[in-house]
Formats: sequence, C-alpha cells, structure tokens
Amino acid sequence: MLKKIVFNLILFSFLNYGKALASEEGMPQLNPEFWISQIFWLTLVFGSLYILLSKFILPKISNNLEARKSQITENIEAAERQRNESDEKLNDYEKKINDAKNEAKNIFNQAREKILRDINNKKEILEKEINEEVNKAEKEILDFKKESPEKINKIAIETSAILIKQIIGAEVNNSNISAIVKDISKKNEGKNYGN
Repeated sequence: MLKKIVFNLILFSFLNYGKALASEEGMPQLNPEFWISQIFWLTLVFGSLYILLSKFILPKISNNLEARKSQITENIEAAERQRNESDEKLNDYEKKINDAKNEAKNIFNQAREKILRDINNKKEILEKEINEEVNKAEKEILDFKKESPEKINKIAIETSAILIKQIIGAEVNNSNISAIVKDISKKNEGKNYGN
C-alpha cells in the first residue's frame, strides 16, 4: 500500500512537472528542488503511519471485530439453544396439560361409573328391602285378616256373655253364644263377598 502511494506521488509529480516549473515563484512545495526532501518526509511519515496502523491499530481493530463476531456467533447459538429448549419445554408443558386433562377425564369417568354403580346397588338393595317390607306387611295383613274373624268372634262371644249375664242375671252357655255369633258372621261374610 505504501508503495502504491509513493508510486502515485512520483507519477503525479512527473505529470505535473511543467506546472511545477511554472510556479517556482509561487508555492515552495511545487518547486522541484524541494521534491526529494518532500518525498523523503512523505515516505517517512506515511511509512511510520503505515507501520503504526498495520502493526498496532489494525490488529487491535481486527481482534475486536473477530471478538465481536465470535461473541455475536456465540450469542446467536445460545439464543438458538434457548429457543430450542423453550420449544421443548413448551411441548412438554402442552403434553403434560393434555395428559392431565385426559387423566382428569378418566378419573371423572371412573368416579361417575362408580357413583352410578353405587347408586344402582343401593337402589337394588332399597328395592329389595322395600319388597321385603311390603311382603312382610302383606303377610301381616293376611295373617291379621285370618286371625281377625276368630278374635272378633271371641270378643263378641265374651261381650255377649257379659251382656246377657247383666240383662238376664244368669249365665248362658258359651257354646250357644258361639253358635249364634258364627251364624251371624257367616251371613255378614256372604254380604261382604256379594259387594
């Protein structure tokens, strides 16, 4: 690069040599007798500037650019890893939510089925108990119906005997009263069955 600059300056000087001669009375920089010293100082200044830039400043800038580039690359890779991890975590989260929903639905269905089974079992037990109670009550009613005429007849005989004893003042034979009560009961049963 320094060579190109020096070459361009020399070329520029030769091309403008005629103009430089014309300006001897003007600017001293354009006077050809000072050109060698100017080229020396130009070469020295630009050479040291080139060395300073190429050895000290540009490597630091290059190192900084490389460090920034590697940092940016690392940041991009870290961001990509974190994005992949967050996608995986999001997928895991959604999977866990779906699993929890399915499990809750299964638990609900199982609980519902169990409750329905319990209700049906209790309903069957209750119906069985009710049927047993109804059968027991019907049996008691039938037993009462069977026993009631006899008890009524017995009470009627005893009551009649007491009444007759109080009215007549003498005791009557229970078998006679019993025959009369049975006869009346049979007539009343015939009327009841006729209705």
